[in-house]
Amino acid sequence: MNDQTSQPPYVYEGLDPVPETKSAISEVSDAVKGAANRVSEAIESGRKPGMPLSILANVAREAPLGALLVAFLLGVAVARRR
Repeated sequence: MNDQTSQPPYVYEGLDPVPETKSAISEVSDAVKGAANRVSEAIESGRKPGMPLSILANVAREAPLGALLVAFLLGVAVARRR
């Protein structure tokens, strides 16, 4: 028999990698990218047949002057409220 026992390896803080700190600019950039992705997904889901953006696009395609008139009148109505 051997009286010597093997010792476990030394544990110190250097074994775990240090997490990289993100700068404020990169955090803002990630947030903007995430928001842009969510907006584009919402627009894509709104363009599916029968959804509001699809209906609006069809109306504007079939009667562009009428759609322009409606947009103008809505703009005037919103501008007068302010």
